[in-house]
Amino acid sequence: MTTGLYVVTLAVLGISFCKDREKTFMALKKAWKAFENIMPQFLGVLILTGIMIAVLNPRLISRIIGVESGWAGTVLAALVGALTLIPGFVAFPTASLLLENGAGYMQIAAFVSALMMVGVVTFPVEISYFGRKATVLRNLFAFIFTFLVAGIIAWVHAW
Repeated sequence: MTTGLYVVTLAVLGISFCKDREKTFMALKKAWKAFENIMPQFLGVLILTGIMIAVLNPRLISRIIGVESGWAGTVLAALVGALTLIPGFVAFPTASLLLENGAGYMQIAAFVSALMMVGVVTFPVEISYFGRKATVLRNLFAFIFTFLVAGIIAWVHAW
């Protein structure tokens, strides 16, 4: 699958290069700049996740946010997700690592859902654009929706 994506990407890049070399080089330069801007965050989160997994053995991860932790672990995972500012492209590999090390699907669903939808860290910026009431309501409903998502994922996984 991955090889196929690389082949398609290279083919489309080749077509773009044949059609307009200058625009293709500009696009590649912009992509490289975006990559350079994202890389420090990505590496930081990967290092933090690696340290966390090295320090917390799978049994401890399972106890804190595993299936056995139930709704308490789900609430904890949702709170951590709501308070964390991680880009989506980092969140999903992190979630995969946690799942491989004993985390539960319901708990990871709550973590990723809250991470993507609840913006505690970005609260001040959001208030400046949308106002306090809209920001509080949006974040509150998003946090509640996190538990609906977690419940659905648990139900689908058990099914």
